[in-house]
Amino acid sequence: MNPGGETNRNEGERQARRKAAMLVLAHSGTAEIARCLKTVGVPDHEDLREPENGLVMLRGRIGGDGAPFNLGEATVSRAAVRLASGEVGFGYVLGRDRQKAQMIALCDALVQSDQFAGAVEENVVAPLRAAMVSDRSRKAQETAATRVDFYTMVRGEG
Repeated sequence: MNPGGETNRNEGERQARRKAAMLVLAHSGTAEIARCLKTVGVPDHEDLREPENGLVMLRGRIGGDGAPFNLGEATVSRAAVRLASGEVGFGYVLGRDRQKAQMIALCDALVQSDQFAGAVEENVVAPLRAAMVSDRSRKAQETAATRVDFYTMVRGEG
């Protein structure tokens, strides 16, 4: 067995776990993340980058494969955190929510930590994911209730 292959698989699983957690956190509200994060014993950490607001340029392409063009700018908040054990987490959020960016950065670092990854998944990511799925399901049902089926009647002219 190739020991390097096992390392690559573990790294791939870790990156997939981070990606899934970031998806859920980005679509969750600041208050919900804070409420769930209180249940996890947050270790000592330092801010590598204080939460700050800035702008990013949005680019687009006509037809998806045309020449790129500058569509406009969007406001973002970002933060970076390092745990005492060395893991570094990053948080980026559309809008001006510095607190959310910092909490996402903290969760990103915790998800990378062997000691805290399970607790963050169980107490933060899983409840937020369940709420997100429930909300999407509710919205889909509300939308389906307003669905109109159009059909064409064929006239009997001959």
